[in-house]
Amino acid sequence: MNKEYRLKKNEEFQHVFQRGNSVANRQFVVYQVKKTEQDTIRIGLSVSKKLGNAVVRNRIKRLMKENLRGLVSSLHQNRDVVIIARHPVAEMTYDEIKKSLNHVLKVARLFRNNRNMKA
Repeated sequence: MNKEYRLKKNEEFQHVFQRGNSVANRQFVVYQVKKTEQDTIRIGLSVSKKLGNAVVRNRIKRLMKENLRGLVSSLHQNRDVVIIARHPVAEMTYDEIKKSLNHVLKVARLFRNNRNMKA
C-alpha cells in the first residue's frame, strides 16, 4: 500500500471509530466513514498486542497490506477505513487471509461494483 492510502494519526483512527459504521467476520472488523472531500481511500491497520509478539504482529500487517495492495483499485475511493485483525488471523495463511479480507470488505460494501469478488 502506498503512503497516500494510509491512515496514520490517532485522531484519524478515532474519527473513523466514532463516526463510522462497522462490520465484522470472525477474523476482521472493518470500520468505515465516507469522506466526500477526498478522492482516495485511506486504510489503517490495527493488530493488537494480544495476538502475539512483534514478529507475529508485523507478519499479520505485511500479509494484510499485500492483500489490500491488489484490492485498492476496486474499492470505493472516498472513504477512510480501519481494519482490525482478530485472534484467528495469527495462525492463518496468505490465502486464508485473502479470502477473509475479501469477504469482510464485500459485507462492508466497499467494492465499487456488487459482482462477487473471487479470492
